[in-house]
Amino acid sequence: MNNQDESLLLYLNEAIATTRNKEALFKIVTEKLRLIFPFDSIAIVTFDSTLQRKRIFLRDLLDGAPPLMPNEPDVTPVAGTPIEVFLRDTRVQQVDIMKLLADYPNYEPFQKMQKRQMPNLTVAPLRTSGQLVGLLVMAARRRPTFSADDLTLLGKIGSLIAVAVSNTLAFEEVARREQEKSVQLTINNALLSSKNREQLFRTVATELDRIIPCDYFGLRIQRPDAATESFAEFAKAPDGTFDFLGEDRWEGLQGREAMQAETFGLFSEPAIHIGTDFLSLTTQYRMLRHAAEQHGTRSMLGVPLWVEHDQKAVLVLASRSPENFTTAHLELMKSLVPQITLAMQNLFAFEQIEALRAQLEQEKTYLIDEINTTAKFEDFVGTSTVMQQVQNRIRQVAPTDTTVLVQGETGTGKELVARALHNLSPRKGRALIKINCAALPAQLIESELFGHEKGAFTGAFDRRIGKFELADGGTIFLDEVGELPLDLQAKLLRVLQEKEFERIGGRRVIKTDARVVAASNRILEDEVAAGRFRADLYYRLDVFPIRLPALRERPEDIEPLMRHFLERFTKQMGKPVRGLRERDLRALRQYNWPGNVRELEHVLEQAVIVSEGPFLEFAGFSATRTPVATPDTSGSLKTLRELERDHILAALRRTGGRVSGPTGAALLLDINPKTLEARMKKLGIQRMVGVAE
Repeated sequence: MNNQDESLLLYLNEAIATTRNKEALFKIVTEKLRLIFPFDSIAIVTFDSTLQRKRIFLRDLLDGAPPLMPNEPDVTPVAGTPIEVFLRDTRVQQVDIMKLLADYPNYEPFQKMQKRQMPNLTVAPLRTSGQLVGLLVMAARRRPTFSADDLTLLGKIGSLIAVAVSNTLAFEEVARREQEKSVQLTINNALLSSKNREQLFRTVATELDRIIPCDYFGLRIQRPDAATESFAEFAKAPDGTFDFLGEDRWEGLQGREAMQAETFGLFSEPAIHIGTDFLSLTTQYRMLRHAAEQHGTRSMLGVPLWVEHDQKAVLVLASRSPENFTTAHLELMKSLVPQITLAMQNLFAFEQIEALRAQLEQEKTYLIDEINTTAKFEDFVGTSTVMQQVQNRIRQVAPTDTTVLVQGETGTGKELVARALHNLSPRKGRALIKINCAALPAQLIESELFGHEKGAFTGAFDRRIGKFELADGGTIFLDEVGELPLDLQAKLLRVLQEKEFERIGGRRVIKTDARVVAASNRILEDEVAAGRFRADLYYRLDVFPIRLPALRERPEDIEPLMRHFLERFTKQMGKPVRGLRERDLRALRQYNWPGNVRELEHVLEQAVIVSEGPFLEFAGFSATRTPVATPDTSGSLKTLRELERDHILAALRRTGGRVSGPTGAALLLDINPKTLEARMKKLGIQRMVGVAE
């Protein structure tokens, strides 16, 4: 090695020790290398620790033309590129790219080298502490001639450059981590100082933009069976600030909700879409095509904040630059997910404070209304013997704390009995709390009954007081108790036995002194026999049963009930009193009334509304309703089970076999669809068979 070579090594060593900027260092290395080794283009490729992925660390074409090697913003696989050939022999190599093009004909840098007549490559390994960290790649139009000393010198230079590259990568990592900590600190400070959604996430978008330049920042939420909704979205203005985007910007865009919903799944996992990948997605997703055409979007980065069974939330960044986002950016965003999620949850909580206050006021009003609601025996219209027996049983049990089970068909007045029991009891000064067990999804009934703690499940951003807690000292009415899932039946049994429960997600045992009144239009004995209702719970509820008769069992009460409802509706609506034709009265008396008193009430309300002449009009009631069959004294009567089956079949015929929905038999019969399906199963009625019969 001559003095010139030693001087070069010393110079490079000093430059590496004193220069921290990689562009400046690369310029020094390029200038000095060209004094000894002729080349027209130079690049440094770095590897990960496994040598499976590569990154273009620096590259330059010395004649000022665009670089031969693309400015890869991200790490890419080594497999499938000529780099894997160079890794097989990590000595200094001289290669003719024409030979490699036969095996890698689509490798873009080699195609450019061939086009610019630079077929000669010199590849030197970059090692530090025995570890290969990269390659120094030089391309030349003329094949250079290297002596053994030249190759030795190039190897030593490679070792120096390897140190410089390792140092630079380390400095970059330190700087990246400092930036991450800065963003995290800023977000934390914003969380502590701001409760305003727009202000907080504008700060987050501004801070992220320092590290990951973007033109759009968006947080969106998708709830089950609903369109996606914006939580906070911003677009970068020409002055570099971020403007808040409202939902009104979508006015005039047809099919927007479906477009957003189909795009949401793109980011169920962390992902970046750049360059040709993004452009290919615009052909599949209408919203991405809209963003590309209207806003010039060319790349996106997205991470899920949470993906649960009931909702999803994602954070998306978008840019007009086609190569804007890298895997490093994606890792940074993933590290920020817990903080951004916490920010959203806190904001949900802050924003719900006012709603909760309003809800508490409503509950207070609700409790006062319930306390002041009176149910007198005057509300039990009719003087039939069976109704007199019901009223007598109510009088007997009302002063006690005994659990009461009210059974009867739909529309017979089970809630009216619960009100009477409460208002005739010593608990009438406290609340009567009602809950319909069939009106709520199974996963929500437990929360309604027993409450939940904040964070007990996704969406539980606040503590909720359950109905049993509200009913402490009063009465709780469990309507349609037969609809409770089996697991909740066990928890209800504990409340009845031990007078205690825990909120969902809570550990504190809460005592309750609530008198339980349960009701069901199912025959619970049959449900127990079928395994759908716990026998032990049934016997706990059926301490004092009260059975409400169907309206067809007390036909003498139909006319008094009609007079009662007509008087009430004419006063409420300011309608004149109209006469009742004998034929209509006869039809009303003969009708089977599967919906019982409630159905009679609805029929009369409709008649008061539509009638215009001197008589009440029943909208074709006698022609469209099926009357009770005239008793045949010569033969046996049908059983109630047979009558019920016949009536359900008649309703199914009228609705074309449809059970639920606005035109279904359940609505026609004024019964819960699930209850109707259970009745059909019990009675052996199949939907299509029933229609055909």
